[in-house]
Amino acid sequence: MSRLKEQYRNQTVPAMMEQFSYANIMQVPRVHKVVVNSGLGEAIKNPKAMDSASKDIESITGQHPVVHRAKKSIAAFRLRAGMPIGVSATLRGEHMYYFLDKLINVALPRIRDFRGVSRQSFDGQGNYTIGLREQLVFPEIDYDKVDKVRGLEVCIVTTAKTDQEAQKLLELLGIPFTRH
Repeated sequence: MSRLKEQYRNQTVPAMMEQFSYANIMQVPRVHKVVVNSGLGEAIKNPKAMDSASKDIESITGQHPVVHRAKKSIAAFRLRAGMPIGVSATLRGEHMYYFLDKLINVALPRIRDFRGVSRQSFDGQGNYTIGLREQLVFPEIDYDKVDKVRGLEVCIVTTAKTDQEAQKLLELLGIPFTRH
């Protein structure tokens, strides 16, 4: 069992039950899944960018990513329906907890001038999204083999009903939020 999952069971659940006065342990919100994705508008001109981004996501998550294709053609962007425009990987279970542990304790502290993640990135249904400007903050990425610095998005989907519950859950799991 991962360290973060143990922390959730032993510390987070009792603290959440006390603060929100849940009647049942099953009412306590939990992290349902984590989606890591990267949009690649540059793949229109450079098809090799898709392979490179796919390898990066695979090494970061330990899971083969899904390639997303355009649904419509947009002439202004020189985009045709069916062209690959992004990659994503969905993590659940133990993989999800290991990834979150790595994100919180290794990747986020490696960001230059890091003061915490924004409290404004909740979507209203208890889900939280962190945008990273570069994939180099993850230790699996070899700086010398990177062809281009690409950003990626980490979306943490929880079972919380409100943003306040989700924020408290993520705070107790160790996500470093900004002070204000």
